[in-house]
Amino acid sequence: MTRQIVSVVGGKDAAGEDTYTSVNPARLGEVVARVGLAGADTFAGACRTAGDAQREWAKVPAPVRGRVVASIGRLVEANAESLAALVTEEIGKPYAEALGEVREIVDTCDFFLGEGRRLYGQTVPSEMPDKNLFTFRNPVGVVAVITAGNFPVAVPSWYLVPALLCGNAVVWKPAEYAAASAHAMYRLFAAAGLPDGVLNVVFADGSQTFAGLEKALGEGTLHKIGFTGSSEVGRKIGELAGRHLQSPCLELGGKNPMVIMPDADLDLAVEGALFSGFGTAGQRCTSLGTVIVHESVHRDFTDRFARALDAARVGDPREDVLAGPLLDRKFADRFEEFLTWIQPHHRVVSGPTGRITADNPRGGFTGDGGLYYHPVVVDGVRPDDRIFLEETFGPIVGVTTFTGMSEAIELANRPGYGLSSSIYTTDPKHAFAFREGVSAGMVSINNSTSGAEAHLPFGGNGKSGNGSRQSGMWVLDQFTRWQSMNWDHSGRLQKAQMDVAEITPDLGFRL
Repeated sequence: MTRQIVSVVGGKDAAGEDTYTSVNPARLGEVVARVGLAGADTFAGACRTAGDAQREWAKVPAPVRGRVVASIGRLVEANAESLAALVTEEIGKPYAEALGEVREIVDTCDFFLGEGRRLYGQTVPSEMPDKNLFTFRNPVGVVAVITAGNFPVAVPSWYLVPALLCGNAVVWKPAEYAAASAHAMYRLFAAAGLPDGVLNVVFADGSQTFAGLEKALGEGTLHKIGFTGSSEVGRKIGELAGRHLQSPCLELGGKNPMVIMPDADLDLAVEGALFSGFGTAGQRCTSLGTVIVHESVHRDFTDRFARALDAARVGDPREDVLAGPLLDRKFADRFEEFLTWIQPHHRVVSGPTGRITADNPRGGFTGDGGLYYHPVVVDGVRPDDRIFLEETFGPIVGVTTFTGMSEAIELANRPGYGLSSSIYTTDPKHAFAFREGVSAGMVSINNSTSGAEAHLPFGGNGKSGNGSRQSGMWVLDQFTRWQSMNWDHSGRLQKAQMDVAEITPDLGFRL
């Protein structure tokens, strides 16, 4: 029976105003869920509900909130196979990757369960006697979390877990095309004992979500926005938040470079390029955008890359494949536009392009009615090409050449994104020169552009974000506000910078 899903606000179902049908992109005739889409008023109402719940949740001792996070981790772990299978069914992510994504939630919970006992402040010495200074972390309040569907459960956990741990309440707006996965994840969080209203899930389209954000900000019931998605939408959310003197947490797109030095292990580099370029069908924010390969090894690398891609399987995501289908029809339509960016001066070294069908098969695979596309490697990309400068969300990778390290770094930074990057080299001098020069928030040495870990900061610069970071202890600064306190027990008014004792030195002293 088809799942019927609606928003949940304050622990109660909230009827939708419209319906979205989530289908299996591997078999477009299969309906995964029918989703009731809420309007702006429901979103704003959820923020008010969350505000009422947050005041009580913040009174729960942080170590106790940490135990709730621990319970979330155990529940997700116990339901890992079911949740991963749902992710595969709904967005077409290969099951092995989906299982790894679910593992990311568990890892995130395992890291943060102890942070309930480590939301440290400081005791600071005062410049005056009989006076003590302290700092405290306070929760922000109500957090709106808006996430994409390419990582429908892992990336949301990077927001939800630390936000809840810190004593905030959350209104979560997942991607409509991944609604069933999000609803299942919400149910696991709720089963851990979260009070009603502390976590709310609202399904809505982009325009209604934006209107809801605007209304809640105007009412003063929303205190932080976390957003994962495109740079274009991120700019709009940043502008909206800025008008209300808020700084959002923005994790946006990427045009992630991989530099191949002359001394690189080419087989290892090809393996990394294959996974980061075409895993999840190239639909990660950390997916490889352009391989920047030294001219002396360009032909050798490109030949090996093309052979490895030819041998890789694209197909049913329930099987052992490199890539499954694209996430949704809108991404397939956009990817077909990206293919028009291939110019006469380019050389496609990977074979056929476009949708995989009976008339355009990949070996013996005909696509079977899913949103399957040929993976594409485009050689001869130039620094002024759109395919070099702009994010191409899907299974397409560009290749260009360089002659020296300074040129490689310049090419890596040229698109203006700054999320992830990679270099393959056996020379530490090359590795550290690249680390110092590249603008990306994340750097991999002899590894792919993908592969974040739960205890490292995740986030980008430039078009990839506003410098905010997720994961690890660094994300705590997104979901808490520092408060300072001074306690004067001298019994008199001591004025800072005025009533300070001075010890006079003899600055003219010489040996």
